[in-house]
Amino acid sequence: MQRVVEPEIIDRLPPDHPDVKRSRLDLKVINFLMGNERWIARHLRQYPAALAKGVVEIGAGEGTLLRRLAKRDPGIPLTACDLAPRPEGLPEQIVWDRRDVFESLAEVKGGVLAANLFLHHFEDDELERFRPHLERFEVICFNEPYRVDRTIWDAQFILPFVGPATKHDMIVSIRAGFVEGELPERLGLDPAKWRVREETTWRGGLRVLASRA
Repeated sequence: MQRVVEPEIIDRLPPDHPDVKRSRLDLKVINFLMGNERWIARHLRQYPAALAKGVVEIGAGEGTLLRRLAKRDPGIPLTACDLAPRPEGLPEQIVWDRRDVFESLAEVKGGVLAANLFLHHFEDDELERFRPHLERFEVICFNEPYRVDRTIWDAQFILPFVGPATKHDMIVSIRAGFVEGELPERLGLDPAKWRVREETTWRGGLRVLASRA
């Protein structure tokens, strides 16, 4: 399946639009079923030194991942980068950086860079813009849609239970996702500098974990 990046409905609507609010609820359920935040949080425990320097999440959404880390690891610096307003009830420990992702990455600091269902929004040439920013982190942990026919087939079972925006955006996201080898190549993760691990899940996730070699 060729990679195709198309606009998603929620990216064109204001944050307080009912379809956006429903989509956020849908995404929480989808993330729970896929185990995305649990997978990231579990694997980051392998890198206590990097964690101590802080975690930066790009495309943080509702801040679900960082809320989990704030509860588990109180005291570590946590920064969320997203164009949406700061969610209500977010722990004070979490800094909310509401700017374009590349503006944020030019200034934020941390040992870990994380992203969950975010990088598929970018065309291949835009993904290459992340390369110089990745060099300032010790650990990189990304979870994205796995772009295979099986994932689209499996999504059909969820579509009747989600809102109208999610019905559209879920399929668009899968078609903009990745297969093995694509993300490390686009992001310039040189094997001489990084230990890169990739895995896929039957739930439709492609996961990349990279640490300094």
